[in-house]
Amino acid sequence: MGRWCAALTADPAATVRAVGFEPAAGARGFGADEVFTAGELRAVGTVTLFDADRLRASLGADLPPDCRDGDLLLHAYARFGLDGIARAEGMFALAIAEGPDLLLIRDHVGARTLFYAKSRSEWLVSDSLRPLTRWPALRTGLHLPAVRAFLTFAYLPGRETLLRGVFEALPGRCLRLRPDGTSDERVFWEPTEIEDDRPAAEHALALRALLEEATRRRLPTGEPVGVLLSGGIDSSLVTALAAKNHDQTVCSYSIAFTGTTPNELAYSGLVAAHCHTAHRVLTVPGETVAARLADTVALLDCPVGDPLTVPNLMLAEAAAADGVRAVLNGEGGDPVFGGPKNLPMLIFELTRTDPSPAARAMAYLDSYRKCYSDLPVLLSPDVLAELIDAPPLTDQVAPYLGPGHMTSLLNRLLHTNLRTKGAHHILTKVERLTAAAGVQGRSPLFDRAVIDHAFRVPPRQKLAGATEKWILKEAVRDLLPATIVDRPKSGMRVPVQQWLSGPLRELGHDLLLGRSARARGLFREDTLRAWMRGEGALLPRQGGKLWLVLSLELWLRAFEV
Repeated sequence: MGRWCAALTADPAATVRAVGFEPAAGARGFGADEVFTAGELRAVGTVTLFDADRLRASLGADLPPDCRDGDLLLHAYARFGLDGIARAEGMFALAIAEGPDLLLIRDHVGARTLFYAKSRSEWLVSDSLRPLTRWPALRTGLHLPAVRAFLTFAYLPGRETLLRGVFEALPGRCLRLRPDGTSDERVFWEPTEIEDDRPAAEHALALRALLEEATRRRLPTGEPVGVLLSGGIDSSLVTALAAKNHDQTVCSYSIAFTGTTPNELAYSGLVAAHCHTAHRVLTVPGETVAARLADTVALLDCPVGDPLTVPNLMLAEAAAADGVRAVLNGEGGDPVFGGPKNLPMLIFELTRTDPSPAARAMAYLDSYRKCYSDLPVLLSPDVLAELIDAPPLTDQVAPYLGPGHMTSLLNRLLHTNLRTKGAHHILTKVERLTAAAGVQGRSPLFDRAVIDHAFRVPPRQKLAGATEKWILKEAVRDLLPATIVDRPKSGMRVPVQQWLSGPLRELGHDLLLGRSARARGLFREDTLRAWMRGEGALLPRQGGKLWLVLSLELWLRAFEV
């Protein structure tokens, strides 16, 4: 998939015009495949539909049989407006020229990205940040409030990017940009809480049907499919559904690390044997992570404080080497059905003494256990002074956690996770890293119909006592060994501390305490040195914090900020 950029000038007759492109690594450059037409409408974008046949039938129009997904989506908009976009299921980022305006449309959940900025005389739009940084008329620089947000969340949870004046379009929305510099936004999809007190067995049966359909729609016709298999319930159920519904080879891929870190290979191996997949285990040495980290961070529009970025890229490359062009994953189970972040928040609610909405938002920030509480001693005095008047970080999550779309506390938490971490971390990381390897990552658990049903399921069926994702497990219990279904979530154990004290030690020291970092003046050197010595925390969490800072520094260098 090529990266694309478009512009809208103040010319009343303006249309979308392609102004600069760069091919993603291992992929073709921009071409006619990204320019779409429907009558008088013209658009540029990247579109993959999983329900093209159904959308075509709803149009009832005489469309050519080889009509591309982007043309089909544009025809749906021409015929039904935003309702036509809402009917589609897929991954898309689209800039539509409609009269003098430019419409930015990002898919329901955020599988594809879309960025925009305003120069003196025109709007600039791209599906990645890098083309915008090369636009001569755009004057930008480091956006310090976004630095603070990244250190808190390990990603950027909303519109803001690390570049001042450059913003990310939100999923499920249509943003209209006008030549006079004004804009407005309309929502075409948002998950809605619906009371549905059917018995758990009925909800599980309905969910199972939706999971089957979501997986089937994402299976490539007549080709092998890959699955990233960790051994947890989410990736395991996707593997089982793919094996059950695909008529081609299912290739599963798992990660192992060198050293003494506990792993889940026994569980992933059990699932692979149970589902009869062609299974590969990729061992990732710390030296390889050190060698490839800078190039991997440079692929991302926002650094991600997830040490699995290099291993994820290597898994996608392994799938590509096997001739696999589509790779499924189990992402989405936690933010949609109630993963581990919710228990600490529910405990907070039981023990809270401050009834204000801000207290809940503050507890949510604390629950990330990143650098939020360290900001006063991590950021330099000059940076802290510049951030005094910046909006509070709680503004990023308060709209989801307070009264609004959801009444149940659990559903509010899930809504927050979906619209922040899901759209701005999980899905964007999957898209960038798989595309860089020349394959396409697909996430059945982020299917819109699956999400809609999740918000119909009573909260007590999603988090049953201390059992997380209970209804999801019940829906697939017959597909997997009980050992997999009933095991508690443990997560991938990544040896970050070992990497930072081993193969990444010199690189980390040179980057974080070197001339460029000192000149940028973001951090207090004494704090970084203390963390490198293993000081400054009661628990050994300095490794994860240093990883955040290191990822940020590498990104800033890659983007020349």
